Amino acid sequence: MNPDHLIMAALFALLLIYGPNKLPQLGNALGKTVKNVRDGMDGVGDDEAAIVRDSTTDADRQ
Repeated sequence: MNPDHLIMAALFALLLIYGPNKLPQLGNALGKTVKNVRDGMDGVGDDEAAIVRDSTTDADRQ
């Protein structure tokens, strides 16, 4: 099956299971989850950069 067909089948199944009234709530929850994951991943890079900066500063002092 084509990936487009799989996406359409999944959306149709969600519509049948949850109904048209629950789909906006599910989309909202999914969007918030994706945003939280992205925000969490952005923070990981900043923390690693700070650790590297601190360790190089400590090495320069010695």
